[in-house]
Amino acid sequence: METSTLINILFIILIGWFVFTRLRPTPGLKSLREEQFRNEMQSSKDRVVIDVRETGEYSRGHIPGAKNIPLSQLQGRLSEIPQDQDLLLYCQSGMRSKNAARILSKNGYSRLAHLTGGISAWRGKITK
Repeated sequence: METSTLINILFIILIGWFVFTRLRPTPGLKSLREEQFRNEMQSSKDRVVIDVRETGEYSRGHIPGAKNIPLSQLQGRLSEIPQDQDLLLYCQSGMRSKNAARILSKNGYSRLAHLTGGISAWRGKITK
């Protein structure tokens, strides 16, 4: 087999692995539509809503009662997040909240849910 063929095969495998790791489901993460997310916020007294967008995005408008812990700071701020409560995560589109859930899951958090479509899908009140 030629060297260029081997390089191409390795490249395709690397791209496949990258796509798989980005799109695979996070163990224990519930993906909630907007209505389900709202119901979870209202029905659970034992919950924390976390906006994982950057501070500037948060200040332009966020779900009332949400705590801002940007994804870029999450690893260093785990001590601020209780492990014994439901964590409802959201971002702009749903990708960063999935990444945040992966980080939290790897650190022992299990009661995780995120808003599918992020705040872009939110139809409720926004606080500035």
